[in-house]
Amino acid sequence: MAEAFCVLPGAYPRGLNVVGEIITVLASGARTGGYEIFLQQGGEGSGPPPHSHEWDESFYVTKGVVELTISDETIEARAGTLVHLPAGTVHWFRFGPGGGEMLSMTSRAGASKLFTEIDAEIPPGTHDMNQVAGIITKHGVKIAVPPTQ
Repeated sequence: MAEAFCVLPGAYPRGLNVVGEIITVLASGARTGGYEIFLQQGGEGSGPPPHSHEWDESFYVTKGVVELTISDETIEARAGTLVHLPAGTVHWFRFGPGGGEMLSMTSRAGASKLFTEIDAEIPPGTHDMNQVAGIITKHGVKIAVPPTQ
């Protein structure tokens, strides 16, 4: 059974370098018993390739602008915007000018293991999308468009 916990500023775990983004696991599925919460920070233009996965995901933009494409519709999500994506929805995003920050939440455990493996296997500054694709597909993520280097 999950236990109550609190994550205070200054006590966050080390941020994971995930292909140009820093992703901090604020609440792993191991701690909550199910869902996960992340703080995602990225420089301008950073973000994942078009993909889908078997869990719901929501984003709440806290700083900057995030250009988010859901299926074939692109929105400009500014600070204060919440976006919910049901499982199986093809999506991707790019942080806008000056970078940005958002909270993301998943409906089940899994993404924290994926982000941890990318951080461990791919050095900062490396953007070998074929290597990224190999890792994420192992964790149940489906690439919507073949990755390019």
